[in-house]
Amino acid sequence: MTEDAEVESELPPKPESEKPAPHFLRDVIFHGKFGLLKALTPEENSQSQQGLYFQDGQRRVDYVLTYHIKKPGTGRSYRHSTYLLTENAVARSLRRSTHRRDRRARHHQAQTAKAQPSSAVTDVELGNAGENLNGHDDNKAFRREEFEGKLRDMGLELEKDEEGRIPGLGFVKIHAPWNVLCREAEFMKLKMPTKKVYEVKDCSGVMEKINSLVSKALEPLHPHVEESRPKNIKHLSHTFSRDKQHLFDLSDKDSFFDSKTRSSIVFEILKRTKCKAKYSMEHLKGFQSLDVGKQQVVTWCQRHPFKEGLLQWKHCLQKWRISGISSLLGSGVYTAAYPLHDGRINEESADLGDRKLLYEEWANYGVFYKYQPIGLVRKYFGEKIGLYFAWLGLYTQMLIPASLVGVIVFLYGCATVDDNIPSMEICHPKNNITMCPLCDRVCSYWKLSTACGTARASHLFDNPATVFFSIFMALWAAMFMEHWKRRQMRLNYEWDLTGFEDEEDHPRAEYEFKVMKKSMSKDQKSQQKVEKLTLQDRLPAYMTTLVMMLLMIGVTFAIVFGVILYRISTKAALYMSSNPVTRSNAQLTVKTTAAIINLVVILILDEVYGAVARWLTVLEVPKTDKSFEERLIFKTFILKFFNAFTPIIYIAFFRGRLVGRPGNYLYVFESYRMEECAHGGCLMELCIQLSITMLGKQLIQNNLFEIGVPKLKKLIRYIRSKQGGYQEEERKKKLLRYETDHFLEPFAGLTPEYMEMIIQFGFVTLFVASFPLAPLFALLNNIIEIRLDAKKFVTELRRPVAARAKDIGIWYDILRAVAKVAVIINAFVISFTSDFIPRMVYQYMYSPDGSMHGFVNHTLSYFNVTHFQDGKEPMDPVHLGYPVEICRYKDYRDPPWSPTPYEISKEFWTVLAVRLAFVIVFQNVVLLMNDVVDWLIPDIPKDISLQIHKEKILLVDLFMKEEQGKIRFLERRVSAGAKENCSRSNNNNCTKAHPRSGHTNSTKSV
Repeated sequence: MTEDAEVESELPPKPESEKPAPHFLRDVIFHGKFGLLKALTPEENSQSQQGLYFQDGQRRVDYVLTYHIKKPGTGRSYRHSTYLLTENAVARSLRRSTHRRDRRARHHQAQTAKAQPSSAVTDVELGNAGENLNGHDDNKAFRREEFEGKLRDMGLELEKDEEGRIPGLGFVKIHAPWNVLCREAEFMKLKMPTKKVYEVKDCSGVMEKINSLVSKALEPLHPHVEESRPKNIKHLSHTFSRDKQHLFDLSDKDSFFDSKTRSSIVFEILKRTKCKAKYSMEHLKGFQSLDVGKQQVVTWCQRHPFKEGLLQWKHCLQKWRISGISSLLGSGVYTAAYPLHDGRINEESADLGDRKLLYEEWANYGVFYKYQPIGLVRKYFGEKIGLYFAWLGLYTQMLIPASLVGVIVFLYGCATVDDNIPSMEICHPKNNITMCPLCDRVCSYWKLSTACGTARASHLFDNPATVFFSIFMALWAAMFMEHWKRRQMRLNYEWDLTGFEDEEDHPRAEYEFKVMKKSMSKDQKSQQKVEKLTLQDRLPAYMTTLVMMLLMIGVTFAIVFGVILYRISTKAALYMSSNPVTRSNAQLTVKTTAAIINLVVILILDEVYGAVARWLTVLEVPKTDKSFEERLIFKTFILKFFNAFTPIIYIAFFRGRLVGRPGNYLYVFESYRMEECAHGGCLMELCIQLSITMLGKQLIQNNLFEIGVPKLKKLIRYIRSKQGGYQEEERKKKLLRYETDHFLEPFAGLTPEYMEMIIQFGFVTLFVASFPLAPLFALLNNIIEIRLDAKKFVTELRRPVAARAKDIGIWYDILRAVAKVAVIINAFVISFTSDFIPRMVYQYMYSPDGSMHGFVNHTLSYFNVTHFQDGKEPMDPVHLGYPVEICRYKDYRDPPWSPTPYEISKEFWTVLAVRLAFVIVFQNVVLLMNDVVDWLIPDIPKDISLQIHKEKILLVDLFMKEEQGKIRFLERRVSAGAKENCSRSNNNNCTKAHPRSGHTNSTKSV
């Protein structure tokens, strides 16, 4: 065996076409592995044909890297066949231990390179550009070779494919062998199930029977996902250790680490693997903007003066480090890196894979009424994505009672609209109240009875039940947060995350590069080592962030102001129309079109603000990926929150309050009069704006974009692959798994998914007093959203790298903040936007009989039409058929015949005082009730707390038994050794005692 390895190492390397895989002939001839012959037959090995395994059909592909290659005749004159980069462990150890043999092998390799000047690798190592290679591609190829060599040194096994069905694209398939998986699982402190199992006891007695009945009733709602073990049986989990492998069930090593865990282990190796390479002067010209390792550069730069230009790079970059796969992807060395999906979803197979099972029982609109298979989602995608869908599922379930109560409140408004006295007074045919014009000149006097429809519609959303619904939704938000904390703890227990702590992430490549630049710019006499960026280093970025955030918020305000001008000017233009239908529907037309314009602007600015937030976060250079994500989330949320809710806040709290009065109106640009609310109040307009914005964002942004954009990008990738449309179906069938996954959309993180739901949560809670049907529309959207996201993850996206997480992170803090702000906003909506407080004040303080009769007349003030400003009076003063002397307008002001005409009346101050008091009382009472709910509901369910305690006891018992077993084993070995020594000593004594007798006997025999 050793001689064979030595002979092979002495021989010059063979062309790739002559050896489809290293050690293949040796394994077949000397080891009798004739099964490999079948493994190399594509027709007989469906697994390797699908691209899930290496060419030997035995080793699973755990990760894939892709890179660009030149076609023959267009830049590269060589073409690799499918070949293996793995090496036999024995041969590798022999080569490492024998330095002379290694040098001889390199000498033969150099001789071969001289004989083959077209080899790209040879050109890179020699530092000379070949005839058909440019320097940039040369550098990338060299960096790939260095990186892949480091991966092999880490123990990974690689296989390349440059003759695939996708022209111009090469693939590196990565497999992690058992010893690497064990080593990395121990480093990553992965919890794995042990052989020890125990029974999870549910509630006993009456609760057990109730739970049994409920589970039987809900059985049709559960997905048909077969569990590998009973639900009441759980494996005791422990952090994996190579020294304690006997604790784990290793009977099937291939399935002990599932595909999700294997890919996460490989990704961890890819992240931390750094290349250390030497470059010639010609190669350094293309590397002035790449990420440079710190330690190698600082050592030289501290001894030499800092010079500008290429000279410093020629000296400083003789040795440098390339950070892991993220840097290589950013610099274009590799074009993509992803784990593989498990097989196809459209093939009929008796053995259902996890992906196909998810497609049938989760990513399917036909099972919208069923629970999600969260356990299977976590098994396939990891804990972080599993937590997102668990949170989304719980949020959707909690919307069911909120929707029912909201529908009841809406139906209550419909049932009592005919009994509402204020709307009856407005709609009464004998009502002859003449109202002042709604605009200057072109608008004339109008009858209050014409606002009958608006008044009746406002009652649907502005009735006493909305106050109750606002309090209910505040408590609902608190219940939802507490329920999620309990659900999260239960999932942590079921997924063995109870002791998991977020480990410190690797520094980002951009951060290391920034630190390196700072080190190089320091004075040469300073020997202090720079380890991090200080606040002073980031101050310019922070100031830029502050200015840009304020500027973007200012842009939002400016657009809202522009829409206000649109409403004012359009209303005036419509009232000038000679068509009576146009004039009568002017208010509704302006409201609806303005809401649609706001929606379009919101959708556009959402994309702009997302890009701006990412750019600002990049400027700040966060140290870790987690810090980067949290800062990006915060900025994006602030900008998108203002973008979505600024028009709504304007209508709710500012419109109609900065108007002035007849004869003294407030004007914009000295020509446009500020908007007024309709007589039914601004609540109806707020409802229109809220409903159009919410439904539009959900239908267009959340659903159409999520369906259309991935398919459009997938189509573009197909077109770029230069394949005819008539060949696409055949090509799909022939592509291997890793080739098919390349055309899928890369996973961009969960931030867009969470952001959609957080903004929707704001629509549901912040202004629910004005739109009680918001929870119902959110529920209908989420039922579709869950299956849409599921289908996107299963069919449209590349498989994400599984990430461990025990909570939803910063999103929980944002949810709590939104829930707190919702209490305050709803208090102000009820108090200042609706007529709830004025009605209560009139009924209990000013009504002669304690009823609502006369409320409309009480809220209207008088105006003498002779007090109009010059040029502001109506062009047609007898539009109603009679001259008007006194008109009415909605406000609390003294009449013109009083000593203080048109001054604010005492009724206004009374109503204002009650409004402010209501805000304070409502806010404190609801927040107190939220705190009570938080105190009453424990964060950890009692049964989970008991099970966690039980696990600790069982784990201690397991280790105690292990120690006792070791002690007994040592005692047995000691006793066996003592007996053996005793027997040996006895034999020696016997031998010493009878030598003469033996000699005598032999003598006698002779």
